[in-house]
This record gives sequence, structure tokens and C-alpha cells, in this order.
Amino acid sequence: MQHPTQLRTGVVAAALDLFSQQGFEATSVEQIAKAAGVSRSTFFRQFGGKEDVVFTDHEEMLDSLRTFLAQPHDDPWAAVCEASEQVFDHFVRDPELARRRYEVVREVPVLREREIVTVFRYERLFDEYLRGALPGLAPIDAVGFSALVTAVHNHVLRRLLRGESVPVSTLHTALDDVRRRYGVLPDAAEPASDDVVVAVFPRSMPIAEISRRVQAELS
Repeated sequence: MQHPTQLRTGVVAAALDLFSQQGFEATSVEQIAKAAGVSRSTFFRQFGGKEDVVFTDHEEMLDSLRTFLAQPHDDPWAAVCEASEQVFDHFVRDPELARRRYEVVREVPVLREREIVTVFRYERLFDEYLRGALPGLAPIDAVGFSALVTAVHNHVLRRLLRGESVPVSTLHTALDDVRRRYGVLPDAAEPASDDVVVAVFPRSMPIAEISRRVQAELS
């Protein structure tokens, strides 16, 4: 018996083949199920429809990230970046499948619209997490950081989808720059254990993050 993940991957691969060969609209659920070697009822247990086949990885990743972000994190800004890297790492594992999906999506208007909505769901997830993890954080800082992380992630991911060999470290470096721009990338040097400490923060650092760091040091 196939593992559920293997079964889903097989159905996705079969669907993408058919979409590429005969078009998204001309491909039926019955054809996908037959090509994947599953029954029509099995298809509908795994997916809600043809669009869901294309975006099933994103649904799984969003669920996984909700679980990840629900855990305690010392640095909420770093947690958002790590979540972004987890998504990228998922697609790096099978870049060929990701590229085939990309080719199909960019040719079908309804799928491009679904993709826009999916990207916004990542932004909203990060935005809501930051607001909950950093009480008092200005909404513009939460939404701005979330949008920039998502945009940088998609920029690097598109390089992968266009055929480049892009390791996760490339995204990590880019996200470090995002944190640096917001003033929330910790300094590499360890603080000295002096009795008197003068704290200097970048002008770009959100007030809620300054408050969080001061409270952490005092506690």
C-alpha cells in the first residue's frame, strides 16, 4: 500500500502531465485518477478538485507552519524567517515537480489568481503570529515585515523555478538582510557582563522589539 504522501505526489505528477499535454480546462478528474492509478473516490478524498491538486503542497505547508509558529520561540522575527525557509526547503527537495507546477500555473489565469490568494495566506499567517508574539507591535511593522519576507522568499524561489540551482542558504542570507533592514538581526558579539549597560538600537527597529529585548535582559 502506498504511503499517503507518495499517493498524493503521484496524483500531482499525473495531473501536471495531463495539464501540460492537453490543457487545464480539457483535463477531467476521471482522466487524472486513471493516469495516477487511483479511483475517482480516492481522488476526492485527497483533493477537492483540479485546482487543489496544484496547490496541495501549499495547504500542507500552511498547516505545518501554523503548528511550528504555535510553539515557543525566543525570537519571533527569526521564527518567521525560519518558517519561510521551511517552505523553500520543501520545494528544493523536488525542484522538477515544482518547476512543472510553475509552468502550468503561469499559463492558467484561474490558477494564477489562486496563487495570489495563497501568497497572501502566508503573509497573513506571519502577520498574525508577529502581532500575537510581540504585544504592542505596530501593525505596519508586522504587515511590512511579513510582506517583505514573503516577497523575498518568492523572488528566490522563482530563480529555482526558472532552472537555477539555488540552495536554502541563498534564502537564509537574503532573509538576514530583511532582518537587518528592520533592525532585528542580533549582533554576533556577545554582550559583556558589566554592571552598567548602555543599549543602542537601530532607528528602524520596531518599538515593540526594543521593549521585548529590554524585558528579556532585565529578566
